[in-house]
Amino acid sequence: MKIIIKDTAAEASAAVTEILLQQIAEKPASVLGLPTGGTPLAVYARLREEFAKGRGSYGSITTFNVDEYIGLSLHDPASYARYMRENLFEHVNVKASRTNIPDGSASDPDAEAKRYEGLIAACGGIDLMLLGLGRNAHIGFNEPGSLHHSRTRRVALTESTLEANSAYFASGAVQPTHAITMGIGTILQCRRIVVLATGPEKAEAVASSVDGVVSEAVPGSALSHHPDTTIVLDKAAARNLGIAQPMELRA
Repeated sequence: MKIIIKDTAAEASAAVTEILLQQIAEKPASVLGLPTGGTPLAVYARLREEFAKGRGSYGSITTFNVDEYIGLSLHDPASYARYMRENLFEHVNVKASRTNIPDGSASDPDAEAKRYEGLIAACGGIDLMLLGLGRNAHIGFNEPGSLHHSRTRRVALTESTLEANSAYFASGAVQPTHAITMGIGTILQCRRIVVLATGPEKAEAVASSVDGVVSEAVPGSALSHHPDTTIVLDKAAARNLGIAQPMELRA
């Protein structure tokens, strides 16, 4: 596991942006796993900016988003499908036919999860998976208690996750309590994993994932099983690791 610690969240996001740009430069037909939420917004903003300057081409990549809320159509303002269009896809030359997000409006979420898992396998797997880390150390929507060999499936969201994500729903809107998410086992099959975590509110989750015991109670700890994981942090998120200065560590 490689740990990169930067002074600020902006610098950490810039480092992740460079990793993604290098990936698509070296392999233009890369298959990427992409997250949503607040943490990757700065990364997507930088990718848009670099593309506007002529850097980065997305015409041959394929993307798979990590998760989607059950009950939301792809046009719902709070859906992750719309999030991806507004924050990245509509601003770069990615082909819509190559972007994949679980269908939250599917009448049978279990069948949709199985279909999505099959799509990933049919593409030969994911080259680089970008992840955030939840305050309870969830990865994707794999909440504490998720099996480390779990596959794409329907999941119930915890109260802490619902609270953290409530800001993304308009006043009066019904917030979904379930989602379709790639499983931890699905994520661990990706060839490379990059995790971005910033801010003091993520410090406990980072410490328990990196320094704690590998446990189903801490989904992020499963990443220690993976042979090529890079965790990019700002100093605030790294503060419980006991590292005072920005640096790079390899274990």
